Amino acid sequence: MPEYPGADYKTRSMAKSGADSKWRAYADLVIGSVNIARLFRYELIIMLCANLGGALGLFLRSRLYPLILGSVGKNTVFGKGVTFRHPAKIRIGSNVIIDDFCVIDAKGRDNEGIWIDDEVFVGRNTMIYCKGGGVRVGRRVNIGANCVIYSKNHVAIGSGTIIAAFAHIMSGGQYDYTSDVLFADQSSMSQGPTIIGNNCWIGSKVVVQDNVEIGSGSVIGSGAVVTNSIPTNVVAVGVPARVTAPVKKIK
Repeated sequence: MPEYPGADYKTRSMAKSGADSKWRAYADLVIGSVNIARLFRYELIIMLCANLGGALGLFLRSRLYPLILGSVGKNTVFGKGVTFRHPAKIRIGSNVIIDDFCVIDAKGRDNEGIWIDDEVFVGRNTMIYCKGGGVRVGRRVNIGANCVIYSKNHVAIGSGTIIAAFAHIMSGGQYDYTSDVLFADQSSMSQGPTIIGNNCWIGSKVVVQDNVEIGSGSVIGSGAVVTNSIPTNVVAVGVPARVTAPVKKIK
């Protein structure tokens, strides 16, 4: 069967490769290069403190993670078991909290990576990951537990937005169902960026699909599936999400 254009076989090829090429594939997958010094530093820091509990673990992660990440601001807290991939393309502001067992994965050759602005909270078990696209999270965004933010193209989340638990935000995730190539052998496609404006409230278990924009000040009800763009300052609910009312601000 011919390879589907753009298919990402990085993980599978690592499993099939020989001993010499396997570590190179691993380094490319985890840190984005085959620089052995960078890989050794990453492995040593993760081994020393990634799963270390208590105040000592918090202290060591706050001091050592800036040595592997692109940049980290002041007073940023990293919980236990956080996974980083392509860490040099991960930039985190000040007063950020990344809770236990999150995945922050900036994979991609030409993407800008992941930018997390000041005073952001990322809840436990949340995944923010790239597959060629970039992610920008604005100031004072609150992301609940067990969320997934996925970028094949680009995801932007505006300042002051709240995303409740188990929400999925996607730029990508489309496949060619007319092709004879197995879905598992295709690379996810995207029609365009996914943008969430400032001061939005995204309810629990909401799915925001590829290439949509949610206007600033809007509320998306729990369990909604956003398949088309939503204007500013409205409430939208349902599958697919439809506008049901304006947001009435109390003066």
